[in-house]
Amino acid sequence: MIPIAPFINHLLAQESWARDKLLPHAGHIACIDLQTMQVRLKVGADGLLEAAGADVVPQVTIHIKLSDLPLIAQNRERAFSYVRIEGDAEFANTISSVSQNLRWEAEEDLSKLFGDIAAVRMVGLAKAIHQTALETHQKIQENLAEYFLEENPMLVRPVAVQGMSTEVSKTRDDVERLIKRIEKLERMRG
Repeated sequence: MIPIAPFINHLLAQESWARDKLLPHAGHIACIDLQTMQVRLKVGADGLLEAAGADVVPQVTIHIKLSDLPLIAQNRERAFSYVRIEGDAEFANTISSVSQNLRWEAEEDLSKLFGDIAAVRMVGLAKAIHQTALETHQKIQENLAEYFLEENPMLVRPVAVQGMSTEVSKTRDDVERLIKRIEKLERMRG
């Protein structure tokens, strides 16, 4: 089992509002089902989390597909739109609210280990690397789209599909009119 409770508790210890939100659910258990494994966490009387045994019945189960984890990490505000929830809706809403708004102050934690200046530089570097990765990803997508549309046409622009669809419809209508004319001529001849 992944020891996730200490990490989350580290974040909760810095945010009293989050612990206060969890307090009404003290004693409740949430199960995070990741298809290949389950993590069960119990809300303690202090609003912090503790690991719960696999034999206890959770008040809420949050089913997450492993394939959706990158989407969840990319857009935490919409994370709960990618999951399936069973159980106590109010508890699930509280978990959603806390997970969307709980932030790790990396700079603060790193400053304890490396000092303030190094922490600021490390966080700045991490942000710059992340931004560069996002920009590179966007450029690669644009270049691939251009390549498959222009140089090695494996994709078709929507405008071209619409034009083709219009031409096919026009041709179909013309063929139907021609068939009716031929039938009319055959009736007149025979």
